[in-house]
Amino acid sequence: MAAGAVMDRNALAGKLDLAEAVVRHEFTQFDAVDSEGGRAACQDDWPTFHGQRLPQFLTWTVPLLESYGSDLAAADSAGRNLLTEKYARMMASTEPQRYAREIAPRLPALGAERVAAQEDVIATQVAWARDFHARFPSLGAGMRVLRTEQDSLAETSFETYLRGELGTYGPRTFALYQELVAEVGRRGGNLTEQTVQLTVALAGMGSLDEAEAAQAR
Repeated sequence: MAAGAVMDRNALAGKLDLAEAVVRHEFTQFDAVDSEGGRAACQDDWPTFHGQRLPQFLTWTVPLLESYGSDLAAADSAGRNLLTEKYARMMASTEPQRYAREIAPRLPALGAERVAAQEDVIATQVAWARDFHARFPSLGAGMRVLRTEQDSLAETSFETYLRGELGTYGPRTFALYQELVAEVGRRGGNLTEQTVQLTVALAGMGSLDEAEAAQAR
């Protein structure tokens, strides 16, 4: 086997180990989220959490994974929970009056420049998600609705979820995430498609076309 192939395999194994560690760390914070109305069933469902989060993290670069892992560790040390904060930020759309009155004052403030940068990233990713839904409608039907304007108390959109998640990233993590999105765009790629491809592959379901056909039946 060529040395380059061995190095590539080792690099992939190292990235997988790092991604797995980030998912596990996230789940410890997810497990500690104080849900209104009592503990949610999904907080006890590690297989589903793992199956949803690992493919996303496998699209990331190693420096980005390392930076977000540091964010999670720093949050632990500071007595913060980034998963709690993510869901709290989503309430800016689903319960805006309550969010402004009760939630926003307890969250780290985001400056205007950071918010504008996040919105640029979100616009790109919503466009990718819309394109994916158009090409794989059966798979798309099982995913979140796309736009914030579709939010309700019962369902949170992809756009709102992403906005909440990006708001929890530290400055370095967000800068690296911006770079990832820009690089995927330069290559003509689509992060939604990449993530679902990995989800399908890890679930042993074959290609996206095969998964789409199975979902349509």
